[in-house]
Amino acid sequence: MITRKKLARRTVLRGIGAAVALPFMDAMAPALSSSTIPGGKPVRMAFVYVPNGINQDHWRPNYEGEFREALPRILQPMEPLKQDMMLLGNLTQNNGRALLDGPGAHGRCCGAYLTGVHVKKSEYDIHAGISADQHVANAIGQKTAFPSLEVGLEDARQAGNCDSGYSCAYTNNLAWKSETQPLPPMLNPRDLFERLFGVDAHLTPEERSRRNGFRQSILDFVSEDTKKLQADLGPTDKRKLDEYLSSIRSIERQIARAESENAQIDPGIGKPYGVPSDFAEHFRLMSDMITVAFQADLSRVLTFLVTREGTSRPYREIGIRDGHHPCTHHRNNPELIEKVTKINTYHVEQFAAWMQRLKGIDEGGSSILDNSMIVYGAGLADGNRHTHHDLPVMIVGGGGGTLKTGRRVVYRRETPISNMYLSMMDRMGLHMEQFADSTGHLNGLDLA
Repeated sequence: MITRKKLARRTVLRGIGAAVALPFMDAMAPALSSSTIPGGKPVRMAFVYVPNGINQDHWRPNYEGEFREALPRILQPMEPLKQDMMLLGNLTQNNGRALLDGPGAHGRCCGAYLTGVHVKKSEYDIHAGISADQHVANAIGQKTAFPSLEVGLEDARQAGNCDSGYSCAYTNNLAWKSETQPLPPMLNPRDLFERLFGVDAHLTPEERSRRNGFRQSILDFVSEDTKKLQADLGPTDKRKLDEYLSSIRSIERQIARAESENAQIDPGIGKPYGVPSDFAEHFRLMSDMITVAFQADLSRVLTFLVTREGTSRPYREIGIRDGHHPCTHHRNNPELIEKVTKINTYHVEQFAAWMQRLKGIDEGGSSILDNSMIVYGAGLADGNRHTHHDLPVMIVGGGGGTLKTGRRVVYRRETPISNMYLSMMDRMGLHMEQFADSTGHLNGLDLA
């Protein structure tokens, strides 16, 4: 589609206190060549972490190579996406083990997951390492508005007991900017929205609350710029722009609804203002905003903590009133094992729906999912025995055409998961010979 105006990839709609970056459109590519993004298509790297391990009996296929059977029960929601994913076996986080015990099994496995180091036990001296995502953010972060995004779904105050400062630091954080500086995930959808679009970022929570009664849509602030841009776009780009802006308005409405509902709840429960009470709704809202950030190339690096490690959150929406963590210590009780499996499957259902949305967004001849590497997994394999070998690891997306998906790859036992991080860093443009406890790059990922 030939448009009447060529747009720079960094075109932004601006208004008072607001800035809305645009998704890739045909007008951003050379005429008659919409399959090429100037400078190359951006590749995203994301880590989606689930707590308390995963029931491996319903996660691992009993064969290697290309997927030739239906996926196991927990992975069934990924069935429509099986050609877009890889399952990796025998990857280990050795430094999550109890070398000196440290902050307990859950603190160790989460603190070591992306840093690859054994975390220390000191309430006044938390110590991990620079996480893999932050190495990449340091290398390429200048290309985007946000070098990295850190998000989560659960407020630590509501996640069960957190017995000490150092334990909370490890169980509540995936990303570490330095050995002593974790990057806490954003839990409140309103906070993430305002960070992405710059609305009211300077206001205190109290000032923001007073404004809620007469809040305008961010799209109202940029309406003049929007009208001017639409006049210069071809039909295809007008449709893309309309769909993109509609998704932003939908997010605003979801946030407003959550804030309205929470305003009716006794504030004594400590629930963050604007956080949906329903897990699936909260996941959808946060993942929708991440999708917008990926579309507009606001960030290429993400960590997503799907509730903190060691959480005892119940899942009443699927009929489970017991806490997640106690259920994982099932001692082979079939009833508790079934509850854990249902929770694991419920998590994957939300993740799969998000992956479908990413697959459906065109980016100049390929999808956002094609141009992403999204790792889904846990820092524990067996939550009952707290094992750290053969972790559940799934990579979704094509990595910009560098990953051979649709298969299961099993490595030698005790292969460090840090080897996978090294290989992912390569695909993000950062070449390192060593990271944490790595022993080399992970073979067998690419198309060769």
